This record gives sequence, C-alpha cells and structure tokens, in this order.
Amino acid sequence: MIAWLSHAASHAPMTTFQLAALVLTLTAALAYVNTRFLKLPSSVGIMAAAMIGSLILLAMSSVGLIDLTVPRRWVAELDFGNTLLHGMLGLLLFAGALHIDLEDLGSEKVAIGTLAVGTTLVSTALVGGAIFALLSVIGIQVRLVEALLFGALISPTDPIAVLGILKSAGAPRELEVRIAGESLFNDGVGVVVFTVLLSIAGGSESSVSEVSLLFVREAIGGAAFGLAAGYIGFYLLLSINDYTAEILITLALVTGGYAAAEVLHVSAPIAAVVAGLVIGNQGRRLAMSNETRMHVDMFWKLIDEILNAVLFLMIGVMVIVVPMSAGVGGAAAIGVLIALGARATSVALSLLALRPFGAHPTHSVKILTWGALRGGISIAMALALPASGARNVIIVMTYAVVAFSMLVQGLTFGALLRRLGVGSHDQGSARTMNS
Repeated sequence: MIAWLSHAASHAPMTTFQLAALVLTLTAALAYVNTRFLKLPSSVGIMAAAMIGSLILLAMSSVGLIDLTVPRRWVAELDFGNTLLHGMLGLLLFAGALHIDLEDLGSEKVAIGTLAVGTTLVSTALVGGAIFALLSVIGIQVRLVEALLFGALISPTDPIAVLGILKSAGAPRELEVRIAGESLFNDGVGVVVFTVLLSIAGGSESSVSEVSLLFVREAIGGAAFGLAAGYIGFYLLLSINDYTAEILITLALVTGGYAAAEVLHVSAPIAAVVAGLVIGNQGRRLAMSNETRMHVDMFWKLIDEILNAVLFLMIGVMVIVVPMSAGVGGAAAIGVLIALGARATSVALSLLALRPFGAHPTHSVKILTWGALRGGISIAMALALPASGARNVIIVMTYAVVAFSMLVQGLTFGALLRRLGVGSHDQGSARTMNS
C-alpha cells in the first residue's frame, strides 16, 4: 500500500497489474468490513461501503483537506465501462446461467421471452419519452435519441444483482424463475437496443428495415452462436475426464466465445447466457463426472463471487468521478421515479399480454417491479456514451437509479415479499391475477 501511495504521489501512470492489484486489495478490505461489521448481503454491503468511502473523500476534498486528482485518474485508467462490457460481463453471465435449470426456463419460456423483450422495449420508449419531456421543464435540454439511449441502458435488470438477491429473498418459485430468466436475457436485449440507438445518435441514417435487421442479427445471431459454441464445448467435455482440462474448456468457451461473438457482430451477452445454459444442463448432467462437476461448480462460484465483489466496488467508487450539480441532481431524482414507473407499466402490459397463457402469481407486478435491480451493466453502457451532448446528465441519472435499486430495493425486497405474504415462509400462494 505504501508503494502504491508513493507511486501515486509521483503522478506516474499505474501499470495494468498495479491497477488490478489495487482494485482486488480494496475489494478484499471492503468485503472484510462488510462481513465483520455491516453484515449486509455481499454485493450491497461492498457497494455501500465503497459509496460511503467515496462520499467521505468528496467531503474532505470540498473543504480542501485532500486532492482527488490521483484517485480520479485511477478510476479513469480502469476504463470501467469497457472492462465490464468487453470482459467481465461474459464471465458473470456464464456463471449465472450455469445453475439455471432449463426445465424451469422451458416451463416459463413464453413469460420469460415476453418479459425480456417486451418490458425492455416498452420501458425504453416510456423512459425516453418521459425524460425528453421532463428534463426540458427543469432547463436541461437533451435530444430524443439521447433520452431513448438512457431508456435503453436503464431498462434491463442486472442479472448479477438480481440472482444475488433472489438467493435469500424467498420469492415464489414461479416468480423466481421468471425474474432470473428475464434478467439473464434482457440485458442482452438492452445492449442490442442501446447499440442500435447509439448508431442512430452518431448520425447513421438507417431505415426501419435496416434497424430491424440489425436487431434480429444481434439477438438471434447471438443465441445461435451461443448454442453452437455451447454444444462444441459439450462434446469436448464428453470426450475426456479430467477436471483441470474441463475447467479450462469452460473458461475458454466463455472468453473465446465472447470475443468471437463481438468480432462477428452478434450479441456476445446473449451468446454467453445460451452457452452457459447448455453447459449447465447437458454438460453438467451428461459430460461431467461427480468430481469434475464439483470442481467446475466451485471454480465458477469463486469467479462469480470475486467478479461480483469487484463490480460493486467499482459502482461504489464511481461517485468520485460522477459530475454533480443542482440541475443534474434534480434530473437524478426524476430518473429514479421514471425508471420505477416505466418498469411497473411495462411489466403490467407484458403480463396483460400473457393473460391468455394462464394466470400469474399473486402480486406479480409489485414483485417484478421492486425486484428489478439495476447494476454495473447500466453504468457500463452509460460510460460507453461519446463524450458530448447529454453524457454527464445520463451518467448521473444512471448512477442514481443503480444506487437506489441496490441500496433501497435490494435491501427491502425480502421485507416486501414477507409483507405481501409470499416470502420464504409463505410459499403456498395461489396462482391468481391479483397484481
């Protein structure tokens, strides 16, 4: 640590290894503080501790006690948006999909597909339209396409955050499958919509048919590529029995497959999810011995928990570099309210469309709305915006929605389920349309 501080004082750029070492050390320190003292869910606790620390640093900087130039440069050097979107995301999605039962997903495939696509598209339109209209009222001008970009990046729920909170919340089984399934797929849909809108915002003149074709190529192409890559991995696993080699195959599948999907311009997040479902079901049941299954599960559990901790540390320290003012503070509050309202409306409309396929668990709209946590994927997309236009306002609104969803929705989700009588101690809820 002393070496790092000396290095920082010299204002010399840090190497990639030094940055990684610093991030992992801070993550371990905050994980210890949370486990020893705060005792919050891991992701929430690390994010909260990092956010509190960042706010303390900002307060000290505002009265001239410290200079935040070097810490801000560290955060900028980490290039968090690209690191997540083009590195960590594939590993996290694969790890999450690895333990999802395809039979459960199959039984809810219509609901999951409708929620993943329908709520994302409807919410994008609702958020974009409302932000475009309301920000002008408080004197902040944004283009409609920029408002829609915010809608696209904030509408998907974050699978890492959602899967973490579901482990302890005790949601009804049917809703748990729907929430988890939607979260695994709607971020891929959101990234596709965001990519299309970003192209339009950059001046690309595309017809409706060209935009539709791009969406289909990204989404369907990503699913097809992930399915093909997953089965290649499955047959490789089937032909050997050595857990070290098999772990390496799964690691190569997700990293190499994610990189290849990006080169082919298909949705890499969707490809990672589909490949993870193949390996997690056929692969774990038919191609792995008990010993291999145990080691593979342990390896990916560790990968998931370590990267999850790093992800929420980075969300917490983003406070240091988020540009703030009175005007954008008002925009942040508006963003939180609009995101919640759009989520509730889009869920209600999706469930209404699903009514011919059967009834839904009690309080579905409330649970699917409050359990829709946003996380690092939204922030990564916000940071990927070009440095012009409404970028700073969008970053602040995104951070506010993520912080609210994690620290308020995440910490109260279990209490909401218990209050509604559908928590872990009340699993006998009837299938009704009481939404």
